[in-house]
Amino acid sequence: MAEKRRPDWAALVIAICLFAVAAVMLWDASNMRVIAQYDRIGPATAPKVVAFGLIGLGIWTIFEAFRGEFPKRERQEIGPVVWVIAGLAAQMLLLKTAGFSIATGLLFAFTARGFGQRKLWFSIPFGIAFSFIVWVIFSQLLKLTLPAGPLERLFF
Repeated sequence: MAEKRRPDWAALVIAICLFAVAAVMLWDASNMRVIAQYDRIGPATAPKVVAFGLIGLGIWTIFEAFRGEFPKRERQEIGPVVWVIAGLAAQMLLLKTAGFSIATGLLFAFTARGFGQRKLWFSIPFGIAFSFIVWVIFSQLLKLTLPAGPLERLFF
């Protein structure tokens, strides 16, 4: 009697996420303004190509989920994921008020903590200093607009 395999549910969830991202990209690309009627390649071309690639990967993932040949996954550690998500949340919440350097420095430090760096007293100032250098390069040398906070206003 042949053993009936169950599908890999995690892979099916990944396939659904791939389809969802592809749908959002196709919807967004369909709402882009057409520059000229005769122009077949425009700003919506690249998102459509990527979206169709994601659809292909989603279909492939479904087939692999039912074949059941994915390698055994390690147990997911929740703590590091929470640190990275907390860093992203801190950056999004502080970007306008604290500025790029402080917000991104906290993201750097929290992500480093998630990857095992235990010394927040070291990684927070290092992350802020590194982010300030990135801000200077992008805003002062390349003349791009990044959110400025008290640290950036102190020097510029």
